[in-house]
Amino acid sequence: MSQQIPERIPGGGVDLSHLAARAASPQPGAAAPSASGAPGAQGAPVVDVPSLVLDVTDETFEQAAQLSSVVPVVALLWSTRSEPSAALGAVLERVTRDLDGRVLLARIDADGNPGLAQAFQAQAVPTVVALVGGRPVPLFQGPVPEEQVREFFGQLLQLAEQHGVAGRVHAPDGGADASDAPAEPEIPAAHLAAIEAAERGDYAQAISEWEAVLTRSPADADARAALVQVKLLHRLQGLTADEIRSGAAAAPTDIEAQLRVADLDVSGGHVEDAFLRLLDLFAAEDADGRAVIRERLLELFEVVGVGDPRVAAARGRLANLLY
Repeated sequence: MSQQIPERIPGGGVDLSHLAARAASPQPGAAAPSASGAPGAQGAPVVDVPSLVLDVTDETFEQAAQLSSVVPVVALLWSTRSEPSAALGAVLERVTRDLDGRVLLARIDADGNPGLAQAFQAQAVPTVVALVGGRPVPLFQGPVPEEQVREFFGQLLQLAEQHGVAGRVHAPDGGADASDAPAEPEIPAAHLAAIEAAERGDYAQAISEWEAVLTRSPADADARAALVQVKLLHRLQGLTADEIRSGAAAAPTDIEAQLRVADLDVSGGHVEDAFLRLLDLFAAEDADGRAVIRERLLELFEVVGVGDPRVAAARGRLANLLY
């Protein structure tokens, strides 16, 4: 029986955090958004992925979940024991490809991946749940006609756009003819060194290169957006989610430990959790501590996007605490 998509992303929902074993340390080949795909004056981010339809396991789930900050990721929990699973899978794949990079489909074998089946609270197969900015959005269980699937996807895209998730993914098996696709904007020559450093994982060098770009062109919005994102990646590089969260739990008043958790939450799409943590910490700190927290908050506001309603709400509370 189908369910209507909620009008907004729920604040709680299914807890998938225990599956993010290495959220802070992207695995080799992970298709996480790169600094060169940061949103800016030239438009929403575009991220390269191996396919618009991914087979996901308990171990590789986090890589797909990270992409939900760029496009909605639709997760299909299926089973070889269920004939409706195969039929629905074909429909979902067709609709996904027709949307040409605005949605990703993640297929999950519920029998072989009990951790994900439990996390998504799948009572039957097929079950379909979307991720938007790391948050689960329940769609439906059981077979659904293609026309209704397309309606659900349309509602999902509207919901994602409301929450700042309006990018695209590019895959070799994309549905549109490459000749019909709009030409990608030319990368400014001044940005190339920074982008190349970020792509090879040398975030320290990328930061230096972006700062040099901004020294020459302080109004370069794309460079500023890329800089704050690559700084976030640099702060998390080499750390695991477990290390970050256990460190913060052991030292609840340690500002640096709490800042790292906020970075981790933003990178995983848990934006409201990050802002709430830092604002609560800000309220309890002295002037020196407040200065450090405020600086990080302002940087994270830029990472998320200054037009995001969650940023506007957090800015309002920060102003109240300041004045």
